[in-house]
Amino acid sequence: MSSPVLQGARRIVVKVGSSLVTNEGRGVDADAIANWSRQLAALARDGREIVMVSSGAIAEGMKRLGWTTRPKELNELQAAAAVGQMGLVQMYESKLSEQGMRSAQVLLTHADLADRERYLNARSTLLTLLAMQVIPVINENDTVVNDEIKFGDNDTLGALVANLIEADALVILTDQRGLYAADPRKQPDARFIDVATAGDPALELMAGGAGSSIGRGGMLTKILAAKRAAGSGASTVIAWGREPDVLLRLARGEAIGTALVAGTPKLAARKQWMVDHLQLRGAVVVDDGAVAKLRDEGKSLLPIGVVDVQGEFARGDVIAVRSMAGADIARGLANYASGEARLIARKASSQIEALLGYSNEPEMIHRTNLVLV
Repeated sequence: MSSPVLQGARRIVVKVGSSLVTNEGRGVDADAIANWSRQLAALARDGREIVMVSSGAIAEGMKRLGWTTRPKELNELQAAAAVGQMGLVQMYESKLSEQGMRSAQVLLTHADLADRERYLNARSTLLTLLAMQVIPVINENDTVVNDEIKFGDNDTLGALVANLIEADALVILTDQRGLYAADPRKQPDARFIDVATAGDPALELMAGGAGSSIGRGGMLTKILAAKRAAGSGASTVIAWGREPDVLLRLARGEAIGTALVAGTPKLAARKQWMVDHLQLRGAVVVDDGAVAKLRDEGKSLLPIGVVDVQGEFARGDVIAVRSMAGADIARGLANYASGEARLIARKASSQIEALLGYSNEPEMIHRTNLVLV
């Protein structure tokens, strides 16, 4: 049996759980991280863009601090994360370097992805790293979050990152083979689910609670993460992290674990999100030349094509793109706030830095953040 989820995927987010990274809480597992790093490097050399979302900071911190029981107090969890993050990122940097790959540490909070401007900044940073063939290693910024803004588990973080960078696939590596129709620890003959549609309500009914004392995520969080990732068109695979060459075999099309397939094509999902955006804060009016480039050539919108700026909006807001006749022709995420847009309208992109003192992007709206209506 073959699985196309990863075979055709160019941009992949891989998430590994705490129990795998820390060998069930005994400390960062150098051999396991070396093994994944070897596979990540092979995929990168094959032309894939890879982002690693790794749990394990708190578990490693507990080990370094000599704690045998996961603390409940938030400040103690944050302290453990701060201590453990040192060892975790050092191990990834070391093992990826041995494979000839450069790496980067990125710490995110929910607020980074809820705020439009910070969302665009995080997206821009990650896409720049990928373009430079650097493998980002992402974790939640456990040292500064509180209960109100915590992702709660890195399965959710993996899905949000998949949405952020428009990944083709999300791979969740866990200490289970995949998804069963019932808890196999209680029902040894439980049916294994090879493939299903992400977001199917029946999946949530099947899922049990958290399966590990080391991390917080259970199978339910993985099912919900797959549902979230499917919202931007990314399919998900849930597989055993210690399966030999699991990432390489998945990339070759081998069926391993459970494939939760996105029901909506990637481009259609993104377009629908843009078109259905509830409230537009403003618009830019563009000349006929820009209209032709957007409609006929699929180009980005450059400042030189903007003839008027309407309303007040911030960087990262969804705005309308209108023709001089007043017709809405597109929607997109603004790379510049309305005040900045007025200063750079009708100007070449090469002049942005001189006009503003900095340059976020050469485009007013990049083509990947723009959909025709």
